[in-house]
Amino acid sequence: MQIAQYQDGRLELQDVPRPSPPPGGLLVRLTHSVISVGTERMKVEQARMNLLQKARARPDQVRKVLDSARTLGWRSALEKVKNRLEMPSPLGYSAAGVVQAVDSNNTRFRAGDRVAIGGAECAFHAQYVAVPDMLAARVPEGVEDWQAAYTTIASIALQAVRQLDARLGERVLVIGQGLVGLLTTAILRASGVRVMAVDVAAARAPFAQAMGAELVVILGKHDLAQHVRAWTDGHGADAVVLATATTSNAPTEQAIDALRDRGRIVVVGKTKVDLDWNRAYEKEIDVRYSRSYGPGRYDPSYEWGSADYPIGYVRWTEQRNFDACLQLMRTGALDVGALTTRRVPFTHAIDAYQGLLGADSASEVGVVLEYGLEAAPGGGPIEVQERAATTRSPARALPPPPARLEQQVSRLDVIGAGNFARTMLLPHLKGKVPFGTVVNNTALSAQHVRTKFGFTTAATDTAGVFDECGAAAVLVATRHHLHAGLVLAGLAAHRHVFVEKPLCLTPEELEEIDTALGRSRGTVQVGFNRRFAPAGTKLKQLLKDAPGPKTASFRVMAGALDPAHWYANLAESGGRVLGEACHFLDFFCFLFDARPVRVFAQSAVPAGGRHAFPDGIAAQVEFDDGSCGQLVYSAEGDASWPKEVCTVFAAGLCAEIENFQRLTVHRGRRRATERFEGKGHGEQMAAWAAFLNGERAQPVPFEEVRRSMRLTFAVLESIRTGRVATP
Repeated sequence: MQIAQYQDGRLELQDVPRPSPPPGGLLVRLTHSVISVGTERMKVEQARMNLLQKARARPDQVRKVLDSARTLGWRSALEKVKNRLEMPSPLGYSAAGVVQAVDSNNTRFRAGDRVAIGGAECAFHAQYVAVPDMLAARVPEGVEDWQAAYTTIASIALQAVRQLDARLGERVLVIGQGLVGLLTTAILRASGVRVMAVDVAAARAPFAQAMGAELVVILGKHDLAQHVRAWTDGHGADAVVLATATTSNAPTEQAIDALRDRGRIVVVGKTKVDLDWNRAYEKEIDVRYSRSYGPGRYDPSYEWGSADYPIGYVRWTEQRNFDACLQLMRTGALDVGALTTRRVPFTHAIDAYQGLLGADSASEVGVVLEYGLEAAPGGGPIEVQERAATTRSPARALPPPPARLEQQVSRLDVIGAGNFARTMLLPHLKGKVPFGTVVNNTALSAQHVRTKFGFTTAATDTAGVFDECGAAAVLVATRHHLHAGLVLAGLAAHRHVFVEKPLCLTPEELEEIDTALGRSRGTVQVGFNRRFAPAGTKLKQLLKDAPGPKTASFRVMAGALDPAHWYANLAESGGRVLGEACHFLDFFCFLFDARPVRVFAQSAVPAGGRHAFPDGIAAQVEFDDGSCGQLVYSAEGDASWPKEVCTVFAAGLCAEIENFQRLTVHRGRRRATERFEGKGHGEQMAAWAAFLNGERAQPVPFEEVRRSMRLTFAVLESIRTGRVATP
């Protein structure tokens, strides 16, 4: 479905065939597009004019008709005019959406990517559009789709600012506070430039102030010359941006009068510019035009042939302007929400255009069309073709974790006191947190642990553990299939829970824990201890100084699984990917401090025999900052090989961790090796104990734990389906 405009003024929503990606380009399903109120209202108004009015408004088109008449004759020329008037034309040029398909020659984008797109030749108000590579830019995390839809229009303003070459502290007039003028005001303000906004409509004043204008002058109400004189200490403005659309020369004359000696004018709107020779000469005015989104615009070899300009010669192309605008939105320096006056369902787009032609149209600035799951051509639902195996619902928002506990816990209960808990966890907690009840299946073991570590009581089941009142914590170190149920019970009792990895065995259990955590006063920590290993924290500190994406390869030689080990019982352990490989997937998330966006994994050895689940895997994980993590977790190999080796490549840095005991760093053509002890168990317990005592914030926010668990489930999903999966 697409908006069609006829030259008799009609606007229609029409079912049209779905386009195909152009060579090297993309097919995009729109989520939002922005009506450029000034430009598109002008097109609609011109379409509704009679032939005489059209001729007066577009003398350039009249000349073309006359030229055709001379070469083809009047009959053929009039037939061409008639055919042109009967032909519908598209509207729209600034939008955002999700990539559905890419041409085989495209290497920058993939199905599922969020993109901002532009171009009056392709970025129409339509459910599906086909655009070339150079007229698309990836939307960064933190920018919503409706905001990204402004990118192309914002790039027009940004290019005007670049042409203006305004310097920090200069005083600039922006005459015309339509959508482009307001965006120009905001970008100038973000650049450290002082801005006076000028318009004829009082309704635009609040928008100009919201976008950062220091002073707003309404022509006909205020004396522009006097305001400029006072604002510039009598010198005149350093520069003027003409963002008007008029056949009157008044804005140009006002601009010249407002400028200081050797001031600058940049013309961005379609406005009349007749320079009075005497006034322009006396001030030696510099006049520049700003062409659309930036260098590359209207160059077919750039836009449709993907022939990018070398950055050393053309720093800011139109696509790089797209990226710059998106980053301004991401940081909050460009707040398009302040000028968005309406968000309208696409099915009501015609009504929105009718509103733009009303008497109060000056109060309309940013009108966003929203594309839901409307019917596709033929009546069926729109297909969403993602490359990932499935599309997951976004994780629900959780309340922020407490910075510190207001009251330290009165006791710590422990459920599961096997050899791991006795060796790796409890020794680091003893003496730091009061011990309450220890629960273990075997009575003798429970009693032994009570005596050795000083617990108040020992028990063989959890009945009554969560009934006791008071601020308390619980440590869960049982077999994996019990983790989710005990975490849920702990949260229901408002406990602070530490659970050994994995947190749970299914995505459904993770959603249950999400919900429970949102209702509980308790918290959850998971035993991802390698985050706390001294070698790992040192490596992460080094990587912070290395710009750009990183690549890490984690090779784990885990050895063959004993068929008699409880890990071989899938119902209890969830398998080695969930039970062990999750550690290394979490370490990637920790090391990059980024969000995993897609993963492809395969079983390193086909499942079979006594192990009907993956015993070894190879997985490649892509992160939203461009980083890449490669995990090889193998049951094969030789015992002489180190069990865990993590190699990282970053800008100006190569590093390798071996068994978290040795960190080797290659930097500046030098090699340095540092030795460490431990895989972070003691450090993690110390951090959690400090949290329980109200001495520090929660060591690992649950959002990070959830991210790692979703990544682990996505790895299993990719192995099962043989396709890319989305965490």
